[in-house]
Amino acid sequence: MTQRARIDTDGPEPGGPAIDAGAELDPVHPRKPPKSALTPRAEGLTTAEVAERVARGEVNDIPVRSSRSTVDIVRANVFTRFNAIIGVLWVIMLFVAPFQDSLFGYVIIANTGIGIIQELRAKKTLDSLALIGEARPKVRRDGTAAEISTSEIVLGDLVELGPGDKVVVDGDMAEADNLEIDESLLTGEADPVIKHPGDPVMSGSFVVAGGGAFTATKVGREAYAAQLAEEASRFTLVHSELRSGISTILKYVTWMMIPTAIGLVISQLVVKDNNFKDSVARTVGGIVPMIPEGLVLLTSVAFAIGVIRLGRKQCLVQELPAIEGLARVDVVCLDKTGTLTEGGMDVTELRPLGGADESYVRKVLGALGESDPRPNASLKAIINTYPDSEDWRCTESLPFSSARKYSGASFSEGNGESSTWLLGAPDVLLPQDDAALAEIEQLNEQGLRVLLLTRAAGELYAASVAAGARPTALVVLEQRLRPDAADTLRYFDEQKVHAKVISGDNAVSVGAVAGKLGLPGAQNTVDARRLPAEQAPMAESLDAHSVFGRVTPQQKRDMVGALQSRGHTVAMTGDGVNDVLALKDADIGVSMGSGSEATKAVAQIVLLNNSFATLPSVVAEGRRVIGNITRVATLFLTKTVYSVLLAILVVCWQVEYPFLPRHLTLLSTLTIGVPAFFLALAPNKERAKPEFVRRVMRYAIPAGVIAAATTFATYLLARSYYSGPGSLDAETSAATLTLFLVSMWVLAIIARPYTWWRVCLVAAMGACFLIVLIVPWLQDFFALKLVGAVLPWAAVGIAAAGAVLLEVAWRAVARRYGA
Repeated sequence: MTQRARIDTDGPEPGGPAIDAGAELDPVHPRKPPKSALTPRAEGLTTAEVAERVARGEVNDIPVRSSRSTVDIVRANVFTRFNAIIGVLWVIMLFVAPFQDSLFGYVIIANTGIGIIQELRAKKTLDSLALIGEARPKVRRDGTAAEISTSEIVLGDLVELGPGDKVVVDGDMAEADNLEIDESLLTGEADPVIKHPGDPVMSGSFVVAGGGAFTATKVGREAYAAQLAEEASRFTLVHSELRSGISTILKYVTWMMIPTAIGLVISQLVVKDNNFKDSVARTVGGIVPMIPEGLVLLTSVAFAIGVIRLGRKQCLVQELPAIEGLARVDVVCLDKTGTLTEGGMDVTELRPLGGADESYVRKVLGALGESDPRPNASLKAIINTYPDSEDWRCTESLPFSSARKYSGASFSEGNGESSTWLLGAPDVLLPQDDAALAEIEQLNEQGLRVLLLTRAAGELYAASVAAGARPTALVVLEQRLRPDAADTLRYFDEQKVHAKVISGDNAVSVGAVAGKLGLPGAQNTVDARRLPAEQAPMAESLDAHSVFGRVTPQQKRDMVGALQSRGHTVAMTGDGVNDVLALKDADIGVSMGSGSEATKAVAQIVLLNNSFATLPSVVAEGRRVIGNITRVATLFLTKTVYSVLLAILVVCWQVEYPFLPRHLTLLSTLTIGVPAFFLALAPNKERAKPEFVRRVMRYAIPAGVIAAATTFATYLLARSYYSGPGSLDAETSAATLTLFLVSMWVLAIIARPYTWWRVCLVAAMGACFLIVLIVPWLQDFFALKLVGAVLPWAAVGIAAAGAVLLEVAWRAVARRYGA
C-alpha cells in the first residue's frame, strides 16, 4: 500500500475562488482552499531549542482542571465560620468545665480530619484519572511527530491537528490541508472557519475537518482559552443547588444564632444567680447544637466518596457538581456511533450500480481511503478492505464533515484520465425520487450503514458538486453493537429516565439498531431534516419520539435546548467532534475516553474505559449523593431548630438551660452523627427533586418544633416535681430522655424504607443510650441519672405523644407537597 494522502501539487490547479483569511466556511459547500495551503512540511523545533525555551520558562504552564491543592483542601475544611465559633467555645470549656463537657471539640477535630482525608483521597483519584484522560497533542520536533503532555508544549512548538483535535494553545497556522476550525465555544459563531497558513488559531477551538499544523505563539496563562477558563475550570464544590442550598441554610442559621445566643448568655450569666462555671457550661450547651457543623462535612465526604467510587470504575469527574446533576437527569441523549455501537466497522458487501465494473470500483475506494490522512471509522473499514492502487494520484481532497454528510477527492488515474468522486450518505447525495433509495432502505432496516459512491460531473469544491453525480456503488458496513448497551437502556427505562438516540446516520438504520437493543419507541424513527426549526414544536416532537437520524451538529445543540425548555434535565453522551456543541449545552456532558480531545474538554464526565455500561453506575452515584444528603440534612436541621427554640423558651421562662454540652454531644452522636454517616453512604435510587432548601425545611421545622415543645414540657414538669439538692441534674436527665426518644423517632422516619441494616442501625443507637442509663460510670460521666419512676415514665409518655405528632406532621407534609 502506498504512502497516505499523496497530493499532486505539480499538476494543474483546479479552478475556484481564492479564500480570504478568516473567511467563514459554508459547512455544506466549502470553497476550495488556495494552493498556498499545501505547504512543504516543516521540521519543528530542535531538542536544543526546546531546552532553551524550558530554561526561559516559556512552557505551557496551565491551571489543573481536575483538582485543587492540598493546602486549599486543608484550608477549606479547617478555616470555616462554624469551626471558628465552636473552636472558641471549646477553648472556653477546656478552662471552666470537666473534660466530658468539651467532647464536642474533639468530635469537630475528628470530623475535620475525616473530611480532609476523604477529599485528599478524591484528589488523588482525580489526578491519576486526569493523567489517563489528558489531551496529548501531537508535536513535531526534529522532524518527528510525537504525542506529549499539554504542559510540555513550549513557545514556538509545531503542533499537528486532525479531526476532533482541540487547539490547546494559541498559534499561527503553518500548514493547512482543507482545515476547518469550529470557534463557536469561544466566539458563539456557529459555522466553521476555513484556515490556511498565516491565519491565527485560538486555544479552545477545535477541528471539524481536514488537518494541518500551527506554531505556538502564546502558551500557558497567556493563551486565550486559559485566560477565560482559569477560574471556571478549577476543581470546585460550588455552583450547584445542593451546595448553594446548604449555604443559604447556614446563612439563616447564623442570623438566628446571633440574637438567640446573646439572649441565652444574658439569661444564664447575668440574670440567673448560679455557679459561674455551671452557667457558662449550660450557655455553651445551648449554643453548640444550633450549629449544623456535620452537614457541610457529610456533604463534602459524600461528594468525595462519590468521586472515589466512580474513579474505581474508570470514570473521571471533571466538575464535581456533575455528580449532583446526574441525580436530576430525566433525559439521556445518546449518540449511536461509539455509544450504542463500538467504534469499529466491517465492510460486508459492495454492490455496483448501473453496470459499474466492480474491480474499477475497488480501485476508486482504495484511492479514496488513501486520500484522507485522518480517516473516520467508515473510511478505516474501507481502507482495511480495499488496498490502494499504486498508479492513482490524488489532486485534491474534501474531508468528511458531519454537516455535509460526505467526503470526496479528485484523482489522476494511471491511464491519464481524471475523475472526481464523492462518498457519503445516499439520501443526501441522491434526489428523493431516485430508484436506488428503495434498495438502500431495505439495508437500513437491517441496521446496516450504507455509503454511496458517486462520480461527480463538476469540480470537487463546486456548490453543486453532488448535483448530477452518477451513482456507482453501494458500500454496506456492519456496525458492532456494544454487548452491554441493551442492559443499560433497560436500566434507564426502569429508572424512568427517557433515552433519546440522536445520530447523524440514516434514520431507518439508527432505528433498526435501537430496535435490536430493545429501546422503547425505536420503531417510530424521525428524520431530523423534517423536524421543525422552532423550539416549541421541536420539543413536542422530541417528547413524542425516541430515535432521530440525519441530525446535524447544530440540530443536536438545538434539540438539547428544546428538551431543557420543557423542564427536562438533559445528559448528553458522545465521542465525536459533532457532539461538542450539544455536550457543552447539556446539563451534564458525558464523553467516551476514546473520544476526540474537543469532546473530552467540554464534558463534565469522561468514561475512560469507553464503556456505556458505566453510565448506570454514574447516575446511581449521583442519586445516592443528593438523595442521602437531603435525608441527613433533615436530621441536622431538626437539631438546629429545636436548639434555637429551646434557647428562646429558656430566655422567655428565665430558667436554667436544661442541658450541659456532654448531654447534647451524646444525643447528637447517637441520633444524628453516627446514623447520618451510614445513611449518607447508603444506596439510593430515587431521582432528585428540585427546591432542596424548601423540601428539607418542610420536615425539619415541624420536627424541630415538636422536639423542642415536648422536651421543654418535660423540663417544666420536672422542675415542678423535683426539689432540693441535685434537682437540676434530675430535671436534665428527664428532659434528655424525652429529647432522645423524640429525636430517635425522627431518625426512624428518616431511615425509611426499612432494610435489615437500617433497623439494626436505629436499634443500635437506642441500645447505646440504654447502656449509658444503666452503667454507673457512664451515668456519672454523662451526668444522666433518672430519679424515681413517675417522672421518667411521664417523660416517655410525653415523648410518645411527640412521636404521634411527628407522624401526623410528616404525613401531612408528604400529602400536601409530595414525598
